[in-house]
Amino acid sequence: MRVTECEVVLVLITFPEDGDVASFATCLVDERLAACVNVLPAMESVYRWEGAVARARERQLIVKTTGDRVEALRVRVWELHPYERPEFLQLPVNGGDDRYLAWVRDGVQAPGIHEPPDADSTPRG
Repeated sequence: MRVTECEVVLVLITFPEDGDVASFATCLVDERLAACVNVLPAMESVYRWEGAVARARERQLIVKTTGDRVEALRVRVWELHPYERPEFLQLPVNGGDDRYLAWVRDGVQAPGIHEPPDADSTPRG
């Protein structure tokens, strides 16, 4: 399923528990690839890798971005992530508070670029 450029999406990424997740998440926000990155507490993942069942302590990241930033985010994750094949799962957002969704969109736009205001938010004088 393809999302349009301005639609908000969530991207799930796992990161090793002992990795520098703070720098990784900060980089994604600093570069406006993400409006926000939630870093969840450590968890244990069980998965199949190279024919065997493996376990690892990881952190789950929930990245809020938009459809037009997903490909640049994917490229940057592959550049920065310590895993050979990092998790990168894109989930469409079907609705939400319009003000919050606008905040996400604004958070990934280049500085000085803003969408026109809604007719309802136009100042009246």
